[in-house]
Amino acid sequence: MVMATSISISDPCWCFSPFSHPYFLPSSTLLLSLSCSSIRRPKHVYCSKDGRIKSTKSGNKLRELKVDKDYPHIIWWNQKMQTCIKSSSVQLVKRLVYTNLLGLDDNLKNGSLKEGTLNCDILKFKSRFPREVLLCRVGDFYEAIGFDACILVEYAGLNPCGGLRSDSVPKAGCPVVNLRQTLDDLTRNGFSVCIVEEVQGPTQARSRKSRFISGHAHPGSPYVFGLIEDDRDLEFPEPMPVVGISRSAKGYCMVSVLETMKTFSLEDGFTEEAMVTKLRTCHYHHLFLHKSLKNNASGTSSWREFGEGGLLWAECNGRHFEWIEGDLLDEILFRVKELYGLDDKVTFRNVTVASENRPHPLHLGTASQIGAIQTEGIPFLLKILLPSNCTGLPAMYVRDLLLNPPAYTIASTIQDVCKLMSNVSCTIPEFTCITPSKLVKLLELRETNHVEFCKIKSVLDEILQLHRSSELNEILRLLMDPTWVATGLKIDLDTLVKECDSVSHRIGEIISLDGESNQKFSSYVNVPSEFFEDMESSWKGRVKRNHLMEAYEEGDKAAEALSLAVTEDFLPVVLRIRATTASFGGPRGEISYAREHKAVWFKGRRFAPAVWAGTPGEEQIKQLRPSIDSRGRKVGEEWFTTVKVEDALTRYHEACANAKTSVLELLRGLSAELQDKVNILIFASMLLIISKALFAHVSEGRRKKWVFPTLIESFDSQERGQTNGYHGMQITGLLPYWFEAAEGSGVRNTIDMKSMFLLTGPNGGGKSSLLRSICAAALFGICGFMVPAESAIIPQFDSIMLHMKSYDSPADGKSSFQIEMSELRSIIMGATSKSLVLVDEICRGTETAKGTCIAASIVETFDSIGCLGIVSTHLHDIFKLPLTTRNTEFKAMGSEYVDGLTKPTWKLIDGICTESLAFETAKSEGVPEAIIQRAEELYVSTHTTDMNSQKNALKDEQLFSNAKGSHETDNHQTVIQKPSSFSSVESTDQMKKFLKDVESAVSMICQRRLTELCKTRTTSEVVIRYVVIAPRQQPPPSAIGASSVYVILRPDKRLYVGETDDLEGRVGAHRSKQGMQNAFFLYFLVPGKSVACQLETLLINQLPKHGFQMMNIADGKHRNFGTCDVSAESASLHR
Repeated sequence: MVMATSISISDPCWCFSPFSHPYFLPSSTLLLSLSCSSIRRPKHVYCSKDGRIKSTKSGNKLRELKVDKDYPHIIWWNQKMQTCIKSSSVQLVKRLVYTNLLGLDDNLKNGSLKEGTLNCDILKFKSRFPREVLLCRVGDFYEAIGFDACILVEYAGLNPCGGLRSDSVPKAGCPVVNLRQTLDDLTRNGFSVCIVEEVQGPTQARSRKSRFISGHAHPGSPYVFGLIEDDRDLEFPEPMPVVGISRSAKGYCMVSVLETMKTFSLEDGFTEEAMVTKLRTCHYHHLFLHKSLKNNASGTSSWREFGEGGLLWAECNGRHFEWIEGDLLDEILFRVKELYGLDDKVTFRNVTVASENRPHPLHLGTASQIGAIQTEGIPFLLKILLPSNCTGLPAMYVRDLLLNPPAYTIASTIQDVCKLMSNVSCTIPEFTCITPSKLVKLLELRETNHVEFCKIKSVLDEILQLHRSSELNEILRLLMDPTWVATGLKIDLDTLVKECDSVSHRIGEIISLDGESNQKFSSYVNVPSEFFEDMESSWKGRVKRNHLMEAYEEGDKAAEALSLAVTEDFLPVVLRIRATTASFGGPRGEISYAREHKAVWFKGRRFAPAVWAGTPGEEQIKQLRPSIDSRGRKVGEEWFTTVKVEDALTRYHEACANAKTSVLELLRGLSAELQDKVNILIFASMLLIISKALFAHVSEGRRKKWVFPTLIESFDSQERGQTNGYHGMQITGLLPYWFEAAEGSGVRNTIDMKSMFLLTGPNGGGKSSLLRSICAAALFGICGFMVPAESAIIPQFDSIMLHMKSYDSPADGKSSFQIEMSELRSIIMGATSKSLVLVDEICRGTETAKGTCIAASIVETFDSIGCLGIVSTHLHDIFKLPLTTRNTEFKAMGSEYVDGLTKPTWKLIDGICTESLAFETAKSEGVPEAIIQRAEELYVSTHTTDMNSQKNALKDEQLFSNAKGSHETDNHQTVIQKPSSFSSVESTDQMKKFLKDVESAVSMICQRRLTELCKTRTTSEVVIRYVVIAPRQQPPPSAIGASSVYVILRPDKRLYVGETDDLEGRVGAHRSKQGMQNAFFLYFLVPGKSVACQLETLLINQLPKHGFQMMNIADGKHRNFGTCDVSAESASLHR
C-alpha cells in the first residue's frame, strides 16, 4: 500500500543515479522507484492509498510547494537508507514513508505530526537543517526518530527503542553521558548532527518543555555546547572543507571552503594527477563537481572515456558528490550557507596565496611512491623527517609542505630558520599547538573555558619568549612569511608582539592561573571534603577572586553556615552513637555525602533510644526527619536531615549557582573581547605549529647527520652552458632516506646531473632506490629541509615527477600499460626545462620491440625539453636505435665479479649495463633450479651474444669510490656559559637564589676535574657553560646526540644528578612523573660519555658536602671514581 498522500515530483539537477538497493524498495515506495530521468515537472502526481497513481491539476498549493522544496532532501535520505545493512536497521527502514523529512508514518503508534506534539516540533527543527541527523533532548536521553533513528542504529551501534515492534515509528537514542561518543560515531561516518536541547528549569504540570537548537556537530567540527562549564580540554579534529572542482583553459580548479574558519581558497592550473592527489589527501565534508568537467579535450560529454579526465572520474566515482553549474565560487559559497544554515550576510575571507613561481603540487604517483602519502611498502616520509614524538598539527604542516612545495623565497626562508635552529644553545618553548579552527569556533560561540584560555595564554607567552630571546628573535622574524603563506594573514612583527602582550595581559587579569592560594575549596572538620570539592570545582579556580569578591564571600559564608548547622544538628547524634558500646547490630550513624543528591545528610540506623532520658544527643535525634529528593520522594530508610541543615544546604547551593553563573558570564565576556583578536590568535598559533615542526625536523636531521643543501633560485637549459657558477643538481654522498647514516649499512652515491640520464643496471642493482632517493632529496631541498647527503646543490624545480611501476585498474577497464601511458602523458605535458623527471623501467608492460621504440621516443622528448632526470630501463635494444639526443648521458648501476658470481655494487657509474642478473635473482628468491637451468638453455639457444664475454667485460669494470665528505664536529672544548640573566625563567627570588647556589657548587666541583680530563685534548682552560631548562621549556637541538650532565632541582629542594646522550628524552621522562612537571633542570655539555659518567659520580658524592640533599646518593657508590674531596679552599655555600 502506498502511504503517501500527495507529492510533487521534479528532476533535481544534482541527482545522478537511480535507486538500486536490492532490498530497499517495498511496494509502499513505488512512486520513488521511478527513474529520476523519467520524471517531469508539468504535472502534480497524487498517490492514492490503493496504489494507483493519478495526475491532478489542482491541490493544496502550500502543501505542494513544501513537498516540492523537501523532495531533494527526501531523495537524499532515501539513498542513505539504502546503505543500511544491519538487520535491526533494515527492519526500521521498512517502517518509513517518504512524505516528510522525518520519514514518519502517522498511521503507526507515536507517529502523529499534529501541531503541539513533540514530533511536530522535531519536524520544524528538521526543516531548518534537512540533511542533518537530529538528536532531541528528552529528559536524560537524546532521542531520534524516523530516518535519524535508522542512522543511529546503523552507524552508532545503538539499539532501537522498544525493540523491533512493527506497530511503532522507528526510534533510537542515547543517554546524556554518551552523547560525545554517539556524535563521534556519526561524524566519523560523514554525517552532520543537529542537537536540540531542553530549556532547563521548573515547568508547570502537563506543560511541554521549550527546546532550542544548541549547536551542530560536523565531520571535523565537534559539538561544543556546554564546554565552557567543563574543566577539561576538548580535542578538535582536522577541519573538513566543502570542496568544489571545475575545469578551465588553465587546467583544473579547486575551491575549498572551511565553514568553521569562514575562509575559502581558490587554486587554479592543476593537472589531473595533482587534483587527484589533492582529493586523496583532503578529508572533505561535501564534494561538488562543476559541469565543465564533463567536456573533455575532444569536446564530448563522456567523462568516463580513456584519456584525460578518466583518472579524476575514477577518484570521484566511488564517493558521494553533487553536480553544480554557474560560477564555481559563488555556487560553492551558496551551498555552504545552505548546508550549515548560515545567514546570507555571513562573509568568507579569501586565504588564497598567489602561486606564482611556486612548484606544482606532487602528482599522486610521485607522492605515493616516495611516501609523502602513506603507502604500504614505502617508507613514510613524515617518520623519516620528524622524530616519533612529533605528531598532530606539526606533522600535518610538514605533509602539506611536501605535497605543495613552497616558492623559492619561502623555501630559502625555511632553510634559514632551520639553520638558526640548528645552532641555538638556549632553551626553547614547548610550542603549545592549538587548532586554529578550535580557536575560532570556541570564541565565536563563547564556549571557551578556563583551560582553553590558559592554553591561549601559553601560545601568546611563547611568542613573547621568542621575541625577548636574543637567539630566538631572528627565528621569529623569519617565520612571519611562512606563517603568512599558511594562514593567508599578513601581520607585521611589531603588531604581533604588541597584540600578544596585550591579550596575554588581559587573560592574566581574568583567568586564575596555577599556584593562586585564594582559590582553595572550603574545608570544615564535620563536612566531607568531597562535598565541597564537587560543589565548588565548577566555579573556583577558574577566574581571579577579585573580579567576583561578593560571590566568593557569599559562598564562603554559606559553607560556614552549612558546617555550623551540620555540627549542631548531626554531631551530637554521632558522638552519642560512638559513646555507646554495643555488640554487632547496635546503633550506627555518620555524617555522609549523598553524591547523587548533592547533599550532606546523617546516615544511620537503630540510633533512637529505647527510653528517652534527656541524655546528650536526644534533642537532636528528635529533630531528624527522613531526607527527600528534588522530586519530593523519600530517599531511603537510612538518610536523615533537619530543617536547619536543609535551609543551610539551600543557601549554599544558591550561592554556588550564583557564583558559577557569574564565572560563566565573565568567561563569555572574555570570549567576546577576544573575538576581535582572533586573527592574531590564529597567526600566533600557526607560527608555533611551524616552529615546532621545524625544530623537530632539525633535531632529527642532526641526529641522522643530514646536511642543508645549497638552493639555486632558477635555471634553464640556456643557463647551463654558462661558466659563472654551477647549473644543474649535484648531490655528494647521497644516502637512501630510509637508511640511518650511523648504522653504515647504506651505499652512498654521488649525482652530478646537468641533463637526462638513461640508466641501466641489473635486477636488484638499486635503480629504483636511486630514483626514490634523488626524488626525495630534491623534494626536501625545495621545501627548505635537510637532505640525507654529505653536500648538495639543488635548483628550484617547477615540478618533481616520479613514475614507478603501474598496476592495472579493472574497475576502470584499464591495463597496467594503459595506466602507465596515461601517467607518462601527464608527465610529458607538464615537463619543462626546469622540471625533474624520474621514470623507472619505462614501457615494461607491453611487447618489447614496440615498447623499446616508445621508450626511445619519450627519452628524445625529455632531451628536447631540456629537463633534468633519469629514465631507467631493461630494454637494451634502445641503444641500437638511432636516438636523436643532444644532452642525454648513459649511466649504469655497477656490479662486480666475485668468486665466480656477479654481484651488484649499488653504485652509479658511467656507461651501459646489459647484464640483468635475472637468473641469479630468480634463484635467490627460491625458484626451482630445474626451471632456472632450462631458462639458461633457452637463453643460449636464442641469443648469439656470448655470456662468458659479458661476464669478463663486467669483471673489468671500474667502480667509482665512495666520496667521503668531511663532517663538522662539535667543539667540546667550550661547554656552557652562564646566562647573563634569568629573565626568561619564570621563577621566584628564592628559586633564583637556589639555582645560583647549585650552579656555583657544580662549577666548583667540576671545573678542576673537567680541566684535568680535557688537558690532553686542549691547552686552553675549559669553560663550563650552564643552561637552565625552566618548566614548559625543552633543550635546544644543539644538545641532540651530545653527552651531558644534568641536575634536577626538585620542588622539594632536593637534587637529582644524571648523565645522558639523549637529554630531550631524559627531560621528558622525568617530567612525566607525578610532581615533576614544574622542576628546573641545569645541564652542561661534556666531551664524551666517559667524562659525563665521571662527573655524574663526582657530583653525587660531593654535592651533599656542600649542604644539598640528594635523591640518588646511592648511585655514587656504583663507580670507583669521583669520590675525592674538593679542595678545602672552596668556600662553603649558604643556602
